[in-house]
Amino acid sequence: MADIKARFRKKADEVGAEIKDLLKEHGSKTIGEVQLSQIYQGMRGMTGLVSETSLLDSQEGIRFRGYSIPELQKKLPKAPGGSEPLPEGLFYLMLVGELPNDDDAHTVTELWQRRSHVPTHVFNTIEALPINTHPMTQFVVAIMALQTESQFAKKYAAGMNKKDYWEAAFDDSMDLIARLPRVAAYIYRRKYKFGEHIQPNGLLDWSGNFAHMLGFQDESFKELMRLYMTIHADHEGGNVSAHTTHLVGSALSDPYLSFAAGMNGLAGPLHGLANQEVIKWIFDLREDLKTEKPAKEQIEEYVKKTLSEGKVVPGYGHAVLRKTDPRFTAQMEFGKKHMPDDPLVQTVWNIYEAVPPILQSLGKIKNPWPNVDAHSGALLVHYGMKEYEFYTVLFGVSRALGVLASLCWDRALGFALERPKSVTTDLVKRWLKGEDEIWGE
Repeated sequence: MADIKARFRKKADEVGAEIKDLLKEHGSKTIGEVQLSQIYQGMRGMTGLVSETSLLDSQEGIRFRGYSIPELQKKLPKAPGGSEPLPEGLFYLMLVGELPNDDDAHTVTELWQRRSHVPTHVFNTIEALPINTHPMTQFVVAIMALQTESQFAKKYAAGMNKKDYWEAAFDDSMDLIARLPRVAAYIYRRKYKFGEHIQPNGLLDWSGNFAHMLGFQDESFKELMRLYMTIHADHEGGNVSAHTTHLVGSALSDPYLSFAAGMNGLAGPLHGLANQEVIKWIFDLREDLKTEKPAKEQIEEYVKKTLSEGKVVPGYGHAVLRKTDPRFTAQMEFGKKHMPDDPLVQTVWNIYEAVPPILQSLGKIKNPWPNVDAHSGALLVHYGMKEYEFYTVLFGVSRALGVLASLCWDRALGFALERPKSVTTDLVKRWLKGEDEIWGE
């Protein structure tokens, strides 16, 4: 533990000094121009954040500390006998900025095993909710209940020196990541498996233990969880869950409060809930066509019908990417290895062949290619996890790795309270007429 903390502190000091020099020499330099449409349309494409853990390239997809997903699949440590990367290794990479060896990843596993105890009052809080409560609501409520354990909140209240913020944020982040699989599995077993809970197995890695507590003992499902937790972990800093975690954290809200806020953002249908929408759409397609193995031509007609009704094809298109999401490709390769004859998985592949040409023919779609959500549900259904309302919780457990590693960096670098300027439409109109300046405080 002390060793990882020391490595992180050393790296953060180096980066902090570098940033200080950059600002001293180039702080007044203008980066880009903001268009009026960007101000009104979600700040799309505006550079306004620094997120050290990952960077999204429109052509190559997500890179974690410069490494692509295929590279990470080769370079990150694996579980004994496994072939998929351990999320513990990815977390170490995002936090420290260096590729871990097997011992580094194993150390993270051990740290999370020791920190994974969930207080009884958290389970009691979950049980106080109606059983039909959406899993993401239960998840966020549980995170808020865990906030009683925040070291950051306790130390801040006692008068913590701001130079020590990073360490308290680090400890909270490690504790929270360690506990999330237990909480998520409890919610799953409570809602879908008659409250028949499965105790943790302290000998398993983070993802393997999560799979075990969910009730899936198949070794290839554990491999899927390792892959899933790795590829969903981060997507640079501007997406809703990452930005929200950063924003709330900038007010010095502790990691529990910050992460809970981010998860409320993830629960939206334009963000993490999209994976739920994808599998629901495929189920509806198969029911409407009355077949488990629809032909490509049938899929094409159903897609056209969906679009003609003013709806979107979920899982296709991305705000930044302009090619097939590498995370989709990684899951497709997993499917070809473990379940090549599965009818639902084959349907996903047929949709992949059918949808892009149709979207391209409309002439209005910048990215007709699939994103990560287009495939994940089919893999989960193959193993029996058909409860698609729970999929966003899986996403949330994974996303904790990236947003909390990033939050540690925010505190280590002393990033300021985030407070962008807003304007009114009346001011915009006066500015366009040359009657006023749009710049403010």
